[in-house]
Amino acid sequence: MTPPLALPLSSRSGSTEKFCPYLSVLRQQCYNWADETNLRNGVREMAEHFVQFRVEGQSVYGMLHLPEGKGKVPAVALCHGFTGNRIEAHRLFVKMARLLAANGIAALRFDFRGSGESEGDFEQVTVSSEITDALAALDFLRKQPEIDPERIGLLGLSLGGCVATCAAARDQRVRALVLWAAVADLSGFEQRLDPTARDLLEKQGWLDFGGWKVSKAFYEDTTRVAPLREALRYDGAVLIVHGGNDPVVPVDHAHRYHAAFQCTKRLHIIPDADHTFARLSWEEEVMKVSLEWFKTHLL
Repeated sequence: MTPPLALPLSSRSGSTEKFCPYLSVLRQQCYNWADETNLRNGVREMAEHFVQFRVEGQSVYGMLHLPEGKGKVPAVALCHGFTGNRIEAHRLFVKMARLLAANGIAALRFDFRGSGESEGDFEQVTVSSEITDALAALDFLRKQPEIDPERIGLLGLSLGGCVATCAAARDQRVRALVLWAAVADLSGFEQRLDPTARDLLEKQGWLDFGGWKVSKAFYEDTTRVAPLREALRYDGAVLIVHGGNDPVVPVDHAHRYHAAFQCTKRLHIIPDADHTFARLSWEEEVMKVSLEWFKTHLL
């Protein structure tokens, strides 16, 4: 069968083109073709789907990577960092998601509300709102027909690592957790504010963080979220990976996480690596150890 357009991706967003209904019909034809060709002789081919799910009345957009094969597969949701998105630095999340799918594990990359392409304004973002989004992403994954709801993992980078820790602790069904350069102590956000910034925050209710409007509610929320205390409740298997030369989140945060978790755990420090593992050798190492962790605890 010849596809109407050479589009390699299918969609589960259910969204319509507001200004061009014809384009919606044409896209749906392509998506139907992709779904048909992704399942031949009962064997699913590796595929990537645009997806969306609703959280508190707003749409969260993402990409679901599915491995080839038969039957239900495990899955991992990826939580990006502060002001990041579902692609992340040097396409780190894209590469990791595709590596997982190539090894039999589905992956969901999504944008928190107010970030990337998801609905909402960044001014409304708090750590708690991102935890809510992460929990919704886990629920979304478990409802997918290809996913085994009993074999779910979480991966988080930087602030996303804090979010992933809290979501895993609250969900209690996350079997494997991987933290990359994760923030263990949120007090640093407020402590780094000088008196001038504090006065401005109090006066106008937000601060300009490199073009991102960070609200007073965000700073207040950081005083209420305690990831190390949440870590005590997690009873799955956690891998903590950190760069030894991280200038954004010091490596001490990794050691504090390792001390806090009371479950199956492993600490892996990559000497000299920075915050986002921005060198090919560092990237390869963080992805390799993470893949092995998920294969061990989800497959």
